[in-house]
Amino acid sequence: MPFIRTLTGALAALLTTSALAAPLSKTQSIDFYADVPSRSLQGMATRSDGRLLAGPAVTPVPLQLANPLLWTLVNDGDNLLIGTGPDGQILSVDPNGQGESKPKVLLDLPETHIFALTRLPDGRVLAGSSPQGTLVLALEGKVVARAALPVDSIFDLVVLPGDKAKPVVLVATGNPGRIYRVEIATFATGGDQPDKLTAGEALAIRGITLFGEIRDRNVRRLLRLTDGRVIAGSAPKGNVYEFSATGGAPRILSEQRNAEICDLLPWDGGFFAAATFGSGSGETRVNRAKPAKADENAATPASGAGETPPPIFVDEPARPERFAGRSQLLWFPDGGFPETVAARGNVAFYRLARHGNLVLIAGGEQGELLGYDPINQRSLTFPGVTSVQLNGLVPVAKRPGAFHAIANNPAALYLVDFNATGPRSAETRRIDLGTPARLGLLRFGTGSQADAGSLAVELRTSFGSDETEGWTNWQAAVAEDGGWRVPELRGRHVQARLTAKGANFEIDKAELHFLRQNRRPQLQEFRLLAPNFGLVPAPEPPLQVITTLGQVLQPIVRDDDKRRNPLLTSQIVPLPGAQVAYWTVTDPDDDNLLSSFSVRLRGTGAWTDLAVASRENFLQFDISHFPEGVYQTRLVVRETAPRAEKDCLTAEFEADDLLIDRTPPELGDVQVTRESGRLRIRVAARDAFSRIAGVEFALNNGVRETVEQPDDGVLDGQAETFTLDLAADRAAGATNIEIIVYDNIGNSAARRVACP
Repeated sequence: MPFIRTLTGALAALLTTSALAAPLSKTQSIDFYADVPSRSLQGMATRSDGRLLAGPAVTPVPLQLANPLLWTLVNDGDNLLIGTGPDGQILSVDPNGQGESKPKVLLDLPETHIFALTRLPDGRVLAGSSPQGTLVLALEGKVVARAALPVDSIFDLVVLPGDKAKPVVLVATGNPGRIYRVEIATFATGGDQPDKLTAGEALAIRGITLFGEIRDRNVRRLLRLTDGRVIAGSAPKGNVYEFSATGGAPRILSEQRNAEICDLLPWDGGFFAAATFGSGSGETRVNRAKPAKADENAATPASGAGETPPPIFVDEPARPERFAGRSQLLWFPDGGFPETVAARGNVAFYRLARHGNLVLIAGGEQGELLGYDPINQRSLTFPGVTSVQLNGLVPVAKRPGAFHAIANNPAALYLVDFNATGPRSAETRRIDLGTPARLGLLRFGTGSQADAGSLAVELRTSFGSDETEGWTNWQAAVAEDGGWRVPELRGRHVQARLTAKGANFEIDKAELHFLRQNRRPQLQEFRLLAPNFGLVPAPEPPLQVITTLGQVLQPIVRDDDKRRNPLLTSQIVPLPGAQVAYWTVTDPDDDNLLSSFSVRLRGTGAWTDLAVASRENFLQFDISHFPEGVYQTRLVVRETAPRAEKDCLTAEFEADDLLIDRTPPELGDVQVTRESGRLRIRVAARDAFSRIAGVEFALNNGVRETVEQPDDGVLDGQAETFTLDLAADRAAGATNIEIIVYDNIGNSAARRVACP
């Protein structure tokens, strides 16, 4: 029947609710290793276990650099040698000069990028260029010998141990990937020959012989081990090869895909390799054409009207896109298998250096200075630089614990000093709390080791996600109850800045406690079931006291884990005069809620409370004593404990109207005729309050039919007309018909008429 289908549809739409609320106070874990960028460190370091500890100071060296790109950094006694691009200069720099100094141009070559550079034991300078593949030997600023090898690029130079008066150098080249052995004494006698050498005899005359060759395009880095073996790293595949001391065919130690071996570092019992994975090989990073130089002997035109000044060349620095690749630090033990010991995403590893028992990694694309501790097997992040690429790192002569580094975009020289005693600070990145919140204590883990007076904490907040705009000033936190607090600090995004004195400290991961903004409950659904049917509520399921490891590690209650309301399993029983109302109210903060439900006859002013401060999400009440009519309904939901009384919010909802209708519909005109042997019955019905739901016909010969489709085609009104056509055989023997009309509330009226 219609009212049975109405009740079934209402019950099918019931939803489940949460019976338990999550804690109001929340915590946000702060892992300093993950949440503090390299550039946000000063004199501090972060470790992969999430801790803060003392680190080096990284300061720029005042230097007037007119070169767009710095590629190679070499120690030269108390000075530094720097190979540049795209102007092809070799600079001599005194990093200890007072004030801002200007580098000395040691050599100005017609080649572009100087990717390889070294000072030989006899005092001469050897350089390799790209993309011309030229090997240049110079002394006191003058070219002694030059040879253009049958390659595009020279990437690395390694001086072999031996007679200092007759040095021998291994040269790593690109396109093709080869290693040449160069006897400098013979090479120096060949003079300046810029033409490309292709024949083996021509190379041999210059003291250049082939040491080894690989199938990959470029030999990017070389390393000679103490036993004479030569290690080579390639690009763009990223393989690591091993050559014997005499060269020949290599053995592959490690194979990569789409990678570049940017550096090799000898270590006790093996060596490390820096592998950078990306979409392009290293020589295409920033290879731009060298600008044309003005002719100094050209006549300067006299000034006058109509004359056009010569064009001005503006050499803008490259603007690389964000690096989308990743990098790995590989360890190759003697006689063992290679393994990946450290990895970073969106960071390129460029150069490696050793500081005590730490591997230092110069990287990018945000000027990162990183590290790895082989003993404790932990990664580190050190203070970075304001440039993009930190691509050169050499120890400072006679100053243990200090390094010089070169960087690009913009080009700069930096001093990295692990013995510095200056200020030490760390600033977290923007941390999103999810919603606006009031901040509580910032607590450090129990593994922290720092004197109470040596640490200072500052916090600032913002309600927006912009990195620079809309933030409060930094506010000093006060030590309180084992943590740090800034009273009445509010915001959705938060940053923390820590400042420490001295180097004897270790700060464990932190937890920031906060209370989210209290948001009002929201009404998701409200349903009034068909009257005259009640519920027998199902019993509460037994409490599950079993605690799983997942509940301990992830205590946050998710929607699909909440305890289901047992109402859906309740039984339905006929109950005259009963009415059931059901609602679904959610709270964004998962607060405990109390509900009050009221009704009033439309047009009157007094509300009748049917439920007050109920924890249930449904109500069953009797409507038999209510006058007929349309009633307004109101649902008032209020937050309750454990939230403090003064913080509890209330939400009022106007719900669906309740129609109380006990008056049956009226049967109007009834026409019963026989046409062409068929029995036709036409009935008109009307109801004062409800919609007509259908008509049932019961013939006294046992035939019963229900008609729910009115003559106008749409069942939608309080007045409808229905027609039933019966074949003659089905109406045979019937002498009268009982006609029953229903409204959508379930009220009915009946009339018996005779059959013609």
